Amino acid sequence: MSNSPKITSSRDIVDWRPEDKTFWESTGKSIANRNLWISIPSLLCGFAVWLMWGIITVQMANAGFPFKPDELFTIAAISGLSGATLRIPASFFIRICGGRNTVWLTTALLMVPAVLTGIALQDKTTPLWFFQLCALLSGIGGGNFACSMSNISTFFPKRLQGTALGLNAGLGNFGVTTMQILIPLVMTIGLFGAFGGDPIPLVKDSASLIGKITAGTPTYVQNAGFVWLLLLVPLAFFGWFGMNNLLTVSPSIGSTASALFKVFFFYALALVISAVALYLYLPAPTGIGVLAGNGMWVMLIGVMFGTLIAMKLTATGEMKANLTKQFAIFGNKHTWSMTALYVVTFGSFIGFSMALPLSITVIFGNTHVMDANNVWVHAKNPNAPSALMFAWIGPFVGALIRPVGGWISDKVGGSIVTQIISIVLVIASAATGYVMFQAYHSATPEQYFFTFMTLFVVLFAASGIGNGSTFRTVGFVFDQDQRGPVLGWTSAVAAYGSFIAPVIIGGQIKAGTPENAMYGFAIFYAVCVVINWWFYLRKDAYIKNP
Repeated sequence: MSNSPKITSSRDIVDWRPEDKTFWESTGKSIANRNLWISIPSLLCGFAVWLMWGIITVQMANAGFPFKPDELFTIAAISGLSGATLRIPASFFIRICGGRNTVWLTTALLMVPAVLTGIALQDKTTPLWFFQLCALLSGIGGGNFACSMSNISTFFPKRLQGTALGLNAGLGNFGVTTMQILIPLVMTIGLFGAFGGDPIPLVKDSASLIGKITAGTPTYVQNAGFVWLLLLVPLAFFGWFGMNNLLTVSPSIGSTASALFKVFFFYALALVISAVALYLYLPAPTGIGVLAGNGMWVMLIGVMFGTLIAMKLTATGEMKANLTKQFAIFGNKHTWSMTALYVVTFGSFIGFSMALPLSITVIFGNTHVMDANNVWVHAKNPNAPSALMFAWIGPFVGALIRPVGGWISDKVGGSIVTQIISIVLVIASAATGYVMFQAYHSATPEQYFFTFMTLFVVLFAASGIGNGSTFRTVGFVFDQDQRGPVLGWTSAVAAYGSFIAPVIIGGQIKAGTPENAMYGFAIFYAVCVVINWWFYLRKDAYIKNP
């Protein structure tokens, strides 16, 4: 038994046979479910801290923080890019560090950006670079998803992959909605007393789910960061004492201290690479802008593969051998087909979550009239809908329906569900583009708002169902050794949607053609309909599913 995995913690499990029905019913189910129900709120907090800047920057503008709109955009962009990049090393953590060690630490680390953000928001004189640092560290929440999904996939048998992963990701995705609803609400009360600092009066009208907040109202903007401690502190306790490492999956994690160090090291490596990439992309004073515009695609490819190469070069000994084994997924054509399909689903969900508030604010927040010189004039719309009152609806529907997508896929097959929702996305995206065109060329854009929101809800619902179905397909196509790393990698690439969608939609809005962004997305969805059919549905498909 000299080759047996070394137990270093009472939470290490040596014997794990989820496909054995007797073992599963007697022992496995209760352990798997316990890990799942600790993982879900941890993931929810990860999404909330990662994406909170989309709401915080709106409130910073309302509270009179002295930053230009493009500077506020850089803050949200930084969190989007770093979160996606941190998912790359997080994809491989479970096998080299253990599930309990990884999920606990990546969740506990969320306290750092939460506290720093709260401190930064207490004072309107806080420099821009400090907010950018907070946003960079918020990317830890984005990385949390990849390791969480990789971990949960190892606990459940194949027949329950869709349901388990759908619950984990779907309920975890409620972090987006939770953040969009909770942050505007907690800003209205002195929740933390003297620790929370003094209130900051609004200089512009704001809003929350319960209604309008008028200019002059004292607000505790800093609560947007501090509030997450109420969840993160108990989650750190439950994660440490309630989760498990599966030594059948992670046989060589070493001591707990060494496993935690690996997470720290590779996260730090990815953060440095993210910072360098952003410095090359963003304009002054944040960066030098040499990769601005279409250079964005060069930057994204560079940061993705730069992170992989850096991991490979810095790993040593047994960890290097483990990574090399996991990197075998990149030689599997199904890794790349599933990456494209997950960009369709989760990339759309996270990208639209970031872009929807901007779209509502710009398209419907202004009237659009052409003057005598055939130049569009955009003025404040007195009948504008509030982005903070409506933007949460789409992510809420998408997250709520995700477990349904996983459950249906377990019954009928992941690929057929993905095919149907991809076709829906093609139609809905094109229709949304047309409505955006109509609204952007109207003196009364609010008349198109109901149709616009309905179509966006359809987009979110389809992407939510597809999130569950694509993960079910991964569980069907890949064996246990590759399943976790593939889940992590596909989620990492798709997460760049949080950076790409706002940039593309924002750029097209600035050019006066917001519809072109949605038409472009529709074309991409149509291509992926063909990919899904070719790989998994045609008569002679590589892997028929179903």
